[in-house]
Amino acid sequence: MAVKQEFQAESKRLLELMIGAIYTQREIFLRELISNASDAIDKIYYKALTDDSLTFNKDDYYIKIVPDKANRTLTISDTGIGMTEEELVNNLGVIAKSGSLAFKQQFEAKDGHNIIGQFGVGFYSAFMVAETVTVISRALGSHKAFKWESSGADGFTVEPWEKDTVGTDIILKIKANTEEDNYDEFLEEYRLRQIIKKYSDFIRYPIKMDVTRTRKKEGTENEYEEYKTEETINSMVPIWRRNKSELKAEDYENFYYEKRYGFDKPLTYLHISADGAVVYNAILFIPEQAPFDYYTKEYEKGLELYSSGVLIMNKCPDLLPDHFSFVKGMVESEDLSLNISREMLQHDRQLKQIAKNIRNRIKSHLLSLLKDDREKYEKFFAAFGRQLKFGVYNEFGANREDLQDLLMFRSSKEKKLVTLDEYVSRMPEDQKYIYYATGESVERIDKLPQAELVLGKGYELLYLTEDIDEFAVKVLQKYKDKEFRSISGGDLGIEPDEQDKPSDAEAKEQQELFKAMKEVLGDKVKDVRASKRLKSHPVCLTAEGELSIEMEKVLRQTPHGKDVRADKVLEINTGHNVYESLKRAHAAGGDSLRRYTNLLYNQALLIEGLPVEDPVAFANDICELMV
Repeated sequence: MAVKQEFQAESKRLLELMIGAIYTQREIFLRELISNASDAIDKIYYKALTDDSLTFNKDDYYIKIVPDKANRTLTISDTGIGMTEEELVNNLGVIAKSGSLAFKQQFEAKDGHNIIGQFGVGFYSAFMVAETVTVISRALGSHKAFKWESSGADGFTVEPWEKDTVGTDIILKIKANTEEDNYDEFLEEYRLRQIIKKYSDFIRYPIKMDVTRTRKKEGTENEYEEYKTEETINSMVPIWRRNKSELKAEDYENFYYEKRYGFDKPLTYLHISADGAVVYNAILFIPEQAPFDYYTKEYEKGLELYSSGVLIMNKCPDLLPDHFSFVKGMVESEDLSLNISREMLQHDRQLKQIAKNIRNRIKSHLLSLLKDDREKYEKFFAAFGRQLKFGVYNEFGANREDLQDLLMFRSSKEKKLVTLDEYVSRMPEDQKYIYYATGESVERIDKLPQAELVLGKGYELLYLTEDIDEFAVKVLQKYKDKEFRSISGGDLGIEPDEQDKPSDAEAKEQQELFKAMKEVLGDKVKDVRASKRLKSHPVCLTAEGELSIEMEKVLRQTPHGKDVRADKVLEINTGHNVYESLKRAHAAGGDSLRRYTNLLYNQALLIEGLPVEDPVAFANDICELMV
């Protein structure tokens, strides 16, 4: 009879804490046990590298999964190196001691496959689903087998046993269902296949299981029968490890669909095999369309992360900056430092280096797409350009240098999307600034009075029609030493012609008139002044300072932006007939100047798409003029 031994370093409470705190999902146990089985086969491979008496024929090595509903057992068997009695006690009797870690250190300089089981904790995840765990193992080079068995933290037993072949069988006695927990799922064929495909699809050895299939009964027309057949569940060779020259576009598309990265077709993809300071493989996709929840708080960014073919994280957010959060795909690296459960990463230098490389490769890929396939890039920009602009604005402009060459805006030249580089490269010699206008649409902007002077000079105008646009431009400030200027800003940097400049007497007359108009409007405007930008229109509003009128409209829609106000200036076209009416009203005194001033101010508000503050008074002023 086997004598029960205690776990050398841990108590029942420690085991409970470890299982409860380290692992977030019960299904992880199968990934861990399969990874350990793969490690056991790897160890034979490593030994074969230095032992001429050993030959490693990959076809002889596999992992077998056997569910038994009748006896409520799940068996995970491997044809790996096995364990001696001493190794069973040392490796399984001391929680968090790993034979794989010592083995890895011994063979660290050798070529080959990384040993993922670095911590020795994964084995104990079995107790999340099993009331008893039995391990029967026969070590390579030994004719003796041993059985290790435990029902939890109260201890374990080890005794001699019989096993015909080298390797290890782990037999889990699955717990009974409770009101809260369904353990039967881990005995269901379809569920086991699902877990294997999710986490262990790219384990390098076959994971076999007897699968139920249906066939027509022999000698019948319409009768069918079920039968069992052994199948390999995992695909083993991941697409990212295959030679790029062997792969076609449809191979990448199929991978995109299989991994359910999206319901659309990928617009473009990027296959990276990096062998520098950090070795990693990656396949990245840019979707054709933005996911329905992309611009919501519920959307989660991140890439799938693999280590040695095993899925470590379903979405690793640290691999993607927010401005490239639309990218889907996966990364595999054996250089990452995993935490004890392999469910999360330790934030280390390797992870940051991979993230930096990926960010640079995505940017380079998008620039190449912009250069070589303009139509496809514009399709991408229609889906995700808003996110790039947000990336410029976010983090106080920390990413503006990375993103500015990827931005596009519609232009007055051809009413098509242009890059900032294209705009600057065709600026006339006398043009000092990059001019832009904000509004709900290109059509609305074209009708803005403020656009007259810039367009009249033959200068190109960028149309900013999204609410994020001007915020991004304000953060950019300039591009290739050319400063951005809004046509509704305080100073366009365009000096009027000599004949348009007022005489001293005219300037004094204007000053007195505009002072009177400012008194009528009070704090509604910061100033009233003669316009240098209007040609045919009588009036417009401009803004001084960093906050524009369009930005005011955006911010006032936010919960804390109700009191936001831009410093507005009412500009009057002194060459328009309306100005003559204002002068006569000012000279005559009475109530006419007040009415005219309010009318012009409200007209300017309507032009800007701002609400009239007192519609009744506005209507009454119009009616009085009609009488």
